[in-house]
Amino acid sequence: MFIKMRRVGWNEAIRSAKPTRPFFHVHALVTASDSSSPPSQKYNSPRKPKVVVIGGGWAGFGSAHALQQAGADVVVLDAATNPGGLAASWKSAGGRTVEPGIKGFWYQYANIFSLLDSLNVQNAFTPFTQSSFYTPAGLQVRSPILQEQPRLPTPLGSFVYTAPYFTSLPLADRLTALPLVGPLLEYASDQDAYDAYDKVSALELFRSAGVSRRLYDEFLEPMLLVTLFAPGHKLSAAAALDALYYFALAHQPDFDTRWCRGSVSERILTPFADHLRSRGVVLLGGRQVLGLKEVPDATTGRQGRLLVTAPGGGTEEWVADAFVFAVGVCAMQRIVAASEPLAASPFFAAFSNLAASDVAAVRLWLDRRLRPATPSNVLVRFDPGVGSTLFHLSELQDEYGSDPSTSVVEADFYHAASLLPLSDEDLVDKVVEKMLPAVDPGAIRPRVLDQSVLRFRGAVSLFSPGCAAHMPTVQTPYDGIFMAGDWVRQGPGTHAAKGLCQEKAYVTGLQAGNQAAQAVGLRPNAVVLPGEADETHIAAGREAVRRLRAAAGRLGSNLGRLPGLPSRALGGFTLMR
Repeated sequence: MFIKMRRVGWNEAIRSAKPTRPFFHVHALVTASDSSSPPSQKYNSPRKPKVVVIGGGWAGFGSAHALQQAGADVVVLDAATNPGGLAASWKSAGGRTVEPGIKGFWYQYANIFSLLDSLNVQNAFTPFTQSSFYTPAGLQVRSPILQEQPRLPTPLGSFVYTAPYFTSLPLADRLTALPLVGPLLEYASDQDAYDAYDKVSALELFRSAGVSRRLYDEFLEPMLLVTLFAPGHKLSAAAALDALYYFALAHQPDFDTRWCRGSVSERILTPFADHLRSRGVVLLGGRQVLGLKEVPDATTGRQGRLLVTAPGGGTEEWVADAFVFAVGVCAMQRIVAASEPLAASPFFAAFSNLAASDVAAVRLWLDRRLRPATPSNVLVRFDPGVGSTLFHLSELQDEYGSDPSTSVVEADFYHAASLLPLSDEDLVDKVVEKMLPAVDPGAIRPRVLDQSVLRFRGAVSLFSPGCAAHMPTVQTPYDGIFMAGDWVRQGPGTHAAKGLCQEKAYVTGLQAGNQAAQAVGLRPNAVVLPGEADETHIAAGREAVRRLRAAAGRLGSNLGRLPGLPSRALGGFTLMR
């Protein structure tokens, strides 16, 4: 269906192509060693809107899913060799294929769960599991499975049912979280409020609310490190409140989590990719974007041009009516820098103000069976400023559970810049000597049979103070370019899925696909399921705060007109003031 170009002469490439109707104009461009320029190609086929999606994974596949439902011709270009598949280049020392990073599937992932039901993907997940939170002092708290308890108004249910699981944090410290109810009601009441909270750090917010040091160290910071992958002083207060509300506080069961019973690539994304191919979507790997050369313009009918690397060498040019960029922050920053039309736009140039955080992943095959109290665990303060999780894969993933005499564990380190320079042996020792004894104190030190140590710079977005002003919306200033991913801007009016999560990436992918379909003259058909509505008392509280803010704004504006009185206060902290 596509003309696939290799690093060969133009005539040979034309002869080797199958004479089927291509979806897109793809020009193989000469490399430095080529001696002649290729002629342009024109295809005699009925005109159909053509959209290129850059990036695989949840965001890119979500966009492609929405676009094919609308009737567009779609191709997904990804730098990985096998988009949506397990990356064969990641191998353990013993040659085992490894998928780095263990990803949870939270209770509120309605759109992902609906997708898997429609694909008839069965037995992909474990039951919902408990998780344990550890510091060097020992176990701090264990999370119950909250959906199994009688439902109480939020956040009362979480507070009541979690209380027996705290081992050392006094009730007096836990009660210092109560003043955060005001900011939770206010921060997303309007754009002015959200922007004001975004400009301060989460740590500043917690301090101003009177949160105790112990509550922050033993509960709030661990929560932030496993949802936004950074400590509070590096996170926007608005983003932190988004994550705390979405993952834990909006409804009693929100913190409940289950896990994929194998690699997400093999169990979930590969069936999704197969479904997309069966519907005519073409997924091509080994294509890294070199730059957007021309922006599509729906009003004039001008198509855009995108330059990418070709497998085996050389380059390809893709011509399409619209483009969806579904890549991470660092990749998008490189694309903007190499694309004159994007770099000239303040919307895209602002991405340079965004930051990302480093991650390390260590997977170990051990010679004895461990017995942690829970299969998923959060460990903080074992290294300054670093958060980590430890998963007992022998309990979570089918392929590792058959041998009762061995264990496979994975430790993922977040905000891990200080750890990346360490040797593989040093990182393995951290897991074996510090983390394993924390989750299984009575275990005899195991022997490592095989290991995988992977490091990723700039792997996850950092929601730093002030970041919201620089983050993209799904719709961009160009009517033929759209954005998707878990770093798309949050705030009032956006979908309930927040933070760095698979649901948000998939939802923004569907939204970008729908908007791109509409831009090229098609009717969007993909359904985006809304998040569960706020409970009645929360909705009433937020409405009361909105009215209070509006009244305070009017009062401030009126006073500001009087001689000698200050103008309206900077920011939107009506309740915090």
